[in-house]
Amino acid sequence: MSEQQFRPMKWQILPPVVKNLLIINGIMFLATVVFEDKLGLELTQYLGLHFVTSQYFAPHQFITHLFMHGNMMHIFSNMFALWMFGNVLENVWGAKRFLMYYMITGLGAALIHTGFTWYDIHNMQESVNLFLNNVTPMDFKMLVTKYQGYLRHDDISVLNEFLGSWSNSPNDPQMIQEAKSFAQELVSRKADIPTVGASGAVFGVLLAFGMLFPNTVLYIYFAFPIKAKWFVLLYGLFELYGGIQNNPGDNVAHFAHLGGMLFGYFLIRHWGKNRFKNIGDY
Repeated sequence: MSEQQFRPMKWQILPPVVKNLLIINGIMFLATVVFEDKLGLELTQYLGLHFVTSQYFAPHQFITHLFMHGNMMHIFSNMFALWMFGNVLENVWGAKRFLMYYMITGLGAALIHTGFTWYDIHNMQESVNLFLNNVTPMDFKMLVTKYQGYLRHDDISVLNEFLGSWSNSPNDPQMIQEAKSFAQELVSRKADIPTVGASGAVFGVLLAFGMLFPNTVLYIYFAFPIKAKWFVLLYGLFELYGGIQNNPGDNVAHFAHLGGMLFGYFLIRHWGKNRFKNIGDY
């Protein structure tokens, strides 16, 4: 297949797929804010991606979570990157191929994220099981401290009061049962955390730009020049570091970002990167 088959008839600043993705994401973000403020309905509970064991999980969330965002900065950064890099790719590939790439990398990111979430929950459940075999106030405090990232704001004062009372009566069966129940609830809370955002697909788009236009100079904060290939590599390493750190208080789905890049890499390799190598830099 020749290079010309991937080029549209003319270059567009805002090609149709990128334009419609921007519109859909914008509408869904506005709907999320309005529904929550006016109706008290949290759309992320229904459309965000939950782990498969969560009471809120539904299969459609693997797609719908790509059009949901947590706050203004989240959607702005994703949509800016989609426009900045996606319009180049759509102009090169055409609408159909770009949309296919976007959706595959987004779904791939969700699958990778789900896999690592299962790993985290498995390890968390093992820690809880160890506690259930030796239920003491000290072990409970250690467990809660380890997973304090999953505590709610009003949990802290309640848990401190509970630990104070339990320490005075460590063999109280009611308090032991309450501690066991809360330990299991921590695992459920992990599964119930929704994942939202187009970041997985956007990182796939970023990876594709770096592969097709490796020597294009980007300007970080509009001031610091760096070639696209090095920017993508460093960003990928940063996400890998963040994922390995696995900080419970970190609400960034680092492995979803890496999953989007990984699926994008193999998809471009499958299509044949050599078909594009004469396109040149943008």
